Amino acid sequence: MTRIRRPHAKPANVWVEDPATGRRRLLNHEENNAFWAWPIIEVLRLTGVRAEEMLDLSHHSLVQYRLPTTGEIVPSKTDTERLLVASPELADVLSAIICRIRNADGAVPLARARDYHELLWMPPAPLLFQRRIDTEPQRIAPERVSSLLDEALARTGLIDQADGTPLHYTPHDFRRIFITDAILNGLPPHIAQVIAGHQDIAVTTGYKAVYPEETIKSHLAFLARRRSLRPSEEYRTPTDAEWQEFLRHFERRKVATGLCGRAFSTPCIHEHACLRCSMHWPDLDQRHRIEEIRDNLIARIAEAEREGWLGEVEGLQTSLAGANDELAQIDHRSGGGSVDLPAPVLRSAESTYTDTGRSKLGADR
Repeated sequence: MTRIRRPHAKPANVWVEDPATGRRRLLNHEENNAFWAWPIIEVLRLTGVRAEEMLDLSHHSLVQYRLPTTGEIVPSKTDTERLLVASPELADVLSAIICRIRNADGAVPLARARDYHELLWMPPAPLLFQRRIDTEPQRIAPERVSSLLDEALARTGLIDQADGTPLHYTPHDFRRIFITDAILNGLPPHIAQVIAGHQDIAVTTGYKAVYPEETIKSHLAFLARRRSLRPSEEYRTPTDAEWQEFLRHFERRKVATGLCGRAFSTPCIHEHACLRCSMHWPDLDQRHRIEEIRDNLIARIAEAEREGWLGEVEGLQTSLAGANDELAQIDHRSGGGSVDLPAPVLRSAESTYTDTGRSKLGADR
């Protein structure tokens, strides 16, 4: 390429011309776009952060976190919501950004940023994703992120194999890729939820792309792991004695106020204080008995408070709360929240059809 002299252009601009095509190119502009496309792609794919979170990263966001178990120091990206451990690849990207934007004295310039939701200018901060407009550093705009991604993807020449159109990536696509890749490689979904900053784990699992083949393989692998961890004797045919013991477990579930729903071969964790237990299933016919227990607990609490037996008050109040909860369950199951529907009105055979032509049930039916 041939350097072009343009006397009226900015001194920092580097204009060249391609002899083969005659196309003029602004190399410093292309180089700047190429550089910023690289950290945008790397930060998005290595962290799964949102585009606005990435643009809000500042020099103050980088801290050293010491592991409480080993004392090892790891670089991290943090904000008010969560802390993310920076991999060596991500640390290299952030270091390259700082080396590019820092001043001669080594400090990161304070850049202005506008809150697009509040429509306010925020105080200047040492933002990492900034560019200099004339003499003033400003944060890279969100729409600029999308255009840089489009330009970088267009240069790759990648196309959609289905219809042959050029691929298009949004910043949020990298977030979906990050969560899918993390869960497919064994990261528990509830840990991915914390990393992604989701309030509901259903949102996190919704981000994960599920493929039929992957679903079948994962289920078969789960069954194989579960079978390998459990003793082989558990898969044999039970003896008559074992089967009778299993049946007796269900016979012993019956208690005075209902049924005990604890699993087979597990002890009672509440020492048979059934009203306190969440596994207790109250019997509708035993409401009067539970009411008697509740009234007795109220009287005992009053007596304990009157006599100063404060050590018993807390336990009695816990039992009282359990009794009230059991009564509430009985009311709900007995139709306390049901809707009373009126009985259907039988019509004569002559009125089996309305003027709209809609059929109705007649008395002769």
